[in-house]
Amino acid sequence: MKEQPPIVQSHGDPVNNKVLSCLGNEETYLAASMQPLRLLKTFILRVARRAASLLPRSRRHRAFRALVDCDPTPDPRLVLKPAETREELEACFRLLHDAYVASGFTKPDPSGMRVTIYHALPTTTILCAKLDGIVVGTLSLIRESAMGFPLQRIFDLTGVRARRGNIAEVSALAINPRFRKTGGAVLFPLLKFLHDYCTNVCATRHLVIAVNPRQIEMFESLLFFRRLTGRVVANYDFANGAPAVGATLDLKHAEEIFRKQYAGRPPRRNLHRYFFHTPPANAGTPAGCSLAASTPALTPELIDYFCNRQTRVFADLSDRKKALLRLIYDLPEYLRVLPRVPPEFARVKVRLHRRFPMRCPGQLNAGNDDAKSILMEISEVSRYGFRARTRSPAPADTWMSAVIQLGRREISCVQARCVQDTELEGNHVYGFQIGEPDLAWRKFVNALYDGGSESGFAPSTPSLARE
Repeated sequence: MKEQPPIVQSHGDPVNNKVLSCLGNEETYLAASMQPLRLLKTFILRVARRAASLLPRSRRHRAFRALVDCDPTPDPRLVLKPAETREELEACFRLLHDAYVASGFTKPDPSGMRVTIYHALPTTTILCAKLDGIVVGTLSLIRESAMGFPLQRIFDLTGVRARRGNIAEVSALAINPRFRKTGGAVLFPLLKFLHDYCTNVCATRHLVIAVNPRQIEMFESLLFFRRLTGRVVANYDFANGAPAVGATLDLKHAEEIFRKQYAGRPPRRNLHRYFFHTPPANAGTPAGCSLAASTPALTPELIDYFCNRQTRVFADLSDRKKALLRLIYDLPEYLRVLPRVPPEFARVKVRLHRRFPMRCPGQLNAGNDDAKSILMEISEVSRYGFRARTRSPAPADTWMSAVIQLGRREISCVQARCVQDTELEGNHVYGFQIGEPDLAWRKFVNALYDGGSESGFAPSTPSLARE
């Protein structure tokens, strides 16, 4: 057999083949991009992190921040961008699949990809990091939609919503194994790109995450996420039943927090300077990028390829979610690739579930900060809808934010859509469909099904009749 020439690094020196054989042969090209000194540095960082994990929490977090290594001028071969092509998306989904399978967060899929219904939504952006054209990192930014967020099924976002501002869930984070413990050579540029994308493109204020308990300290100590609750959810179905911790970061106040915690640190150890005062490097946003639901990031052909032909994402959806998906994608070119639903689900009705009489106040907002809120009084609730009376007319077939006071301390914030309209004695009586109930709504309605309310609610605001 003819002997293969040694792999050559960018500066022209041959890589030690013994080192490569220890790393494994299936991705030697990626391993070749790591210089021998970086391998030694990686070993030192591992030892330092292990020693830091034995310290008390506050000192441990300071020690983790001392280990930060953020290069303001990353490798010029590293490119950061939203995934657009089929090849980029497929590489992201394969990297995510392998990382989740290895961690036990998902079962192996015959396609070798992890694709979820949230990846198919027009409000989701998939970001990727590419080194020499090879995807080495990815994460997904899931903005608000009628389907809500994956984590809202187990974590209450009431406190986050009370501070107002757009919310987005950071999900599906995966870094190629060769770059997970190299001082953040891929992770930090990807997170900086996420920050720039949120602030400059999406106008996002709040980030929320659901991560394994083993990973939460990285988000707390380096990025200052705050936990949504003190408890660990033992069984998160979106991650194959693995435990999860929910956390949030308010980007409006993040810069001041970072400034205080990283004050006096040298540039490569200073994430405040890196995230907030370092010009974007190697990053790009596609021309004509739009966040409007009418211009989705994935074309009908890509959605068909990933959700119908390569995986069972659409086939495994409930009839209700199939119908909801068709309401979200109300463009003719998309309807042909979306899953069909039985006639009775062609227009999702609020009467599909048992209703409970309930009097509680709420308000609607179409999402425009300048739009005037519409006060309402809810008279009936069900699992996926409610009936309400308003003085002002509400727009038909429009997804709006609904804030509903379920109890003295319980507030539900969901996306709702008017599907029925009746005018009665000068007031409008509407039937509303809820996209995806949040945790507060599900707990409240489940309590009604069980025969009582957890909240002991007594109206605390005037009814419309007394206005």
